[in-house]
Amino acid sequence: MVNFILIIFCVCAGMLFKHFRLIPENASKSINIWVLYIALPAVSFKYIPQITWSTQLFFPVLSPILVVAGSWLFMELYCRYKGYSQRSRSTLELSSAYSNTSFIGFPLIIAYYGEQNLSIAIICDQVNFMLLSTVGIICAIKGDRSNNEGIKVGALLIRLVTFPPFMACIFALVLAQYVDLSITEPFFDKIASTVAPLALFSVGLQLQFKGLKREISQISMTLLYKLMLAPAIVLIAALLLNVKGDIARVSIMEAAMPTLITASMVVQQFRLNTKLINLIIGLGIILSLLTTAIWSYIISIFI
Repeated sequence: MVNFILIIFCVCAGMLFKHFRLIPENASKSINIWVLYIALPAVSFKYIPQITWSTQLFFPVLSPILVVAGSWLFMELYCRYKGYSQRSRSTLELSSAYSNTSFIGFPLIIAYYGEQNLSIAIICDQVNFMLLSTVGIICAIKGDRSNNEGIKVGALLIRLVTFPPFMACIFALVLAQYVDLSITEPFFDKIASTVAPLALFSVGLQLQFKGLKREISQISMTLLYKLMLAPAIVLIAALLLNVKGDIARVSIMEAAMPTLITASMVVQQFRLNTKLINLIIGLGIILSLLTTAIWSYIISIFI
């Protein structure tokens, strides 16, 4: 319950601070720098060393990939039908492809399936995060209007390997093989705990419902995919691959989470439609409290 209260509190606090002009207009950019360069890398160093890898854990690795692939196909068809620009398509792909598998995902997984299954959720989260740091950045670069020279492989690689969360994932994976990082866990735990409140506060600062009616088509189609079709894809994959038990349940439920808040920071960094993705995040968080309950019931029937 405290996590749900924190979500509402932080988002509403951001909206109130903006409404009463208690914070500089571009304060969200400064907050995002802390989250991207310090807090999110700490998440990788906190959780990656704790994972014990096995062949049974291929499905939590596969499920975020399926969600991203499905988003690409769904938005390809939708944006072509609507005649949207690459900037709009990139924004919609980033809004629909990446799930909030940690801050909202972790407490819901604990609530539905128990804390012992959090290790499965962590795998989904890290793969999801690495996909955002690679495929997501490529998508964002394609939609960046200031990028008049197209995508250059060299420049793309530089941006990928210098993206702080991606660098942290790689370093954590490598160092965990040779160094005992358990002594650093209390430190990274404190830093990582700042991700959720600051990221949600930043979303609240940027969240506006003005123009909602004009963009309702894009918002509704994105939420349709993110909250309903994405977990359906993972459910079908689990049935086809005969994956059962908690591994299947957790993977499907993580796919049912709303849009990853970090995706909003990527959208802002590459000058895409920040207003649209923040509307999707805000509405998605609210709706997900209902849709995840629906998915819990569906999962109990099929898995």
